[in-house]
Amino acid sequence: MKRKLCISLIVIGFLFQNGMKAQPQMRPPGNVKLADIRWRDVCVYPDPIKKIYYMVGPGWKGVWCYTSKDLLNWFGPTSIYKAPDDVWGNIPVKGIWAPELHEFKGKFFLFLTFDTSNKFPEQWRNWYPRVTRGSQVLAGDSITGPFRTFYNHSTLPVDMMTLDGTLWVEDGIPFMVYCHEWVQITNGAVGYVPLKEDLSETVGEPVTLFHADEASWSRGEKKYGNRVTDGPYLYKGKTGKLYMLWTSGGPEGMATGMAISESGKIAGPWVQQNEPVYKANGGHAMLFTTFDGKLMMILHSPYNGETHPHIFEMEDTGNTLGIVKEIRE
Repeated sequence: MKRKLCISLIVIGFLFQNGMKAQPQMRPPGNVKLADIRWRDVCVYPDPIKKIYYMVGPGWKGVWCYTSKDLLNWFGPTSIYKAPDDVWGNIPVKGIWAPELHEFKGKFFLFLTFDTSNKFPEQWRNWYPRVTRGSQVLAGDSITGPFRTFYNHSTLPVDMMTLDGTLWVEDGIPFMVYCHEWVQITNGAVGYVPLKEDLSETVGEPVTLFHADEASWSRGEKKYGNRVTDGPYLYKGKTGKLYMLWTSGGPEGMATGMAISESGKIAGPWVQQNEPVYKANGGHAMLFTTFDGKLMMILHSPYNGETHPHIFEMEDTGNTLGIVKEIRE
């Protein structure tokens, strides 16, 4: 088991650093079952007006979308964003990771990560390339765009390797919650930073909320002594607690765990749940609510190779979130 975990984490690291973290299986648009979609790092946005679910995810240097009425039968993919060649000026972007679709004050936003091969001046011997990689906010007037960047660089500081930015709004203030890449800091972290009201820029300095090794279930590669943080997503529970799903290496491959802020505030303090929510080699989870009020989690599993989105009905117990059942035909 330890050997399998080590090999799995090495393969994951290789894919992360070579622009393959979030590429879908390309196919002409058409009707398709959820079980037949090969994709990773996806996000579901329920449109309350049209009663349609939009599932967005990465498509090489773009963002692709499927639509559904029932979460089992989908149509797609269609393109809702393609990065211009000069999206980051003279730094070529080689891929897009983990797009999320959000609505805020009547406008729609994509939170996504641009990946490049542009190396930082400081490189470490016998280590992965430390490159320009960062989370950015794109704005649009509709669910399907067109979307545009505010600037030709990441929303987060350009000297940080960041990924998987997501939106959280607290007391009317928008925040980006993100992962600080383990390739830069070894022990990956989750942090947050306030955003301007139009989400165009950060306000102040990013703040670290916790590091991966604070979770007792998190595992890393022995060779590098590292810990991964991936895919944070927040949800306010029925008792006022703030829950955060996030992914790291686990006992059976990659796992999705839970951090809990008892105060209900993004500033925490955050306490790690002892056991993962999902430990069967899957991750990058996010939460959404169906049109009939059921809480759902979507993640991809297995984490590498022939991976597929899986949707689970969830239960808010008042103390934590747990899986009720997977949604299947």
